[in-house]
Amino acid sequence: MIPEELWKSWLAFWFMAGPTLLGFSSFLFCLYLSRRHLNAMMQALNNSRYIHLWGPAWRRRGWVGGIILIVKIAGMVVFPRANILSGNVDPTDIENFPPRLKRLLTVFLAIVYASLVWAVVVYLLMKFK
Repeated sequence: MIPEELWKSWLAFWFMAGPTLLGFSSFLFCLYLSRRHLNAMMQALNNSRYIHLWGPAWRRRGWVGGIILIVKIAGMVVFPRANILSGNVDPTDIENFPPRLKRLLTVFLAIVYASLVWAVVVYLLMKFK
């Protein structure tokens, strides 16, 4: 059991606000990636079917399309197996993808997964309060 006075403290407030702040920071980081590095990522995946078909359409959608492309590219680069099997991405593009961009995408996905795990922990602590 967690003592009742802990739930009324600032520590509990910041612990419960953490996933929201981390999610907001991942959104800002994704926006940064879409504005600064999306062209280089799309150029590195030039032979991939998904980028060839959907890239120009999402690019015309403004910042929302850029964020959707970054999320899709992050999934294709960091977890490429399913996308290679389905034919959405070319295996040589994944092998030749720039390491600095892959590192940025890995950091982005790590922030997203950390905020999700933290939110589940906060939910379970609130549930069993």
